[in-house]
Amino acid sequence: MSALGISASNAINMFYKQIIFYNGIPFDVSLPTEKLLSIGNLSKKELDAELDKGYQDMIDKRVKPAEQTFNDIRRDYNL
Repeated sequence: MSALGISASNAINMFYKQIIFYNGIPFDVSLPTEKLLSIGNLSKKELDAELDKGYQDMIDKRVKPAEQTFNDIRRDYNL
């Protein structure tokens, strides 16, 4: 929370406000259908493949800078 510049109590209050706004939990609550990756359990080949996916996302511009992400969060939550 400190990286976002908000306290835990403010984060909880924001969560409650989103519940009221969406009239329910503001995100999908489910178990992942895919096995979560654990870097320690990947072979070198699997790790290379995952890194290549991330690199391809960067090339295809399916990412945005961290600064923009934090600015979007601040804007969306009037922080």
